[in-house]
Amino acid sequence: MFVFLVVIHIIVSVLLVISILMQSSKGGGLAGTFGGSSTAFLSGRQAADTLTKATIILAILFAVLSITLNIGVLRESGSDQGIIERELEQGGQQAPALPTPQN
Repeated sequence: MFVFLVVIHIIVSVLLVISILMQSSKGGGLAGTFGGSSTAFLSGRQAADTLTKATIILAILFAVLSITLNIGVLRESGSDQGIIERELEQGGQQAPALPTPQN
């Protein structure tokens, strides 16, 4: 199950990057090339709206999968603590001393 979620997470990540790169700030670029004429199935504006909706959905999926995978890793390790909490509990390294100014 964990490997399946990781594969889905990678696919969603790649699709999210592609959908972000296809968007343009002014409606041009790759988003505008899909609707060459007004009788096309997706005009330039409709393609931009579709890309925006796809980006939102993919971003939500990315966040949900990230949280789910994080919870899964914590359950597998048998601990409710994160890495930082475990290091603090084990008495990890102290912060290095600041250098003193020399006159």
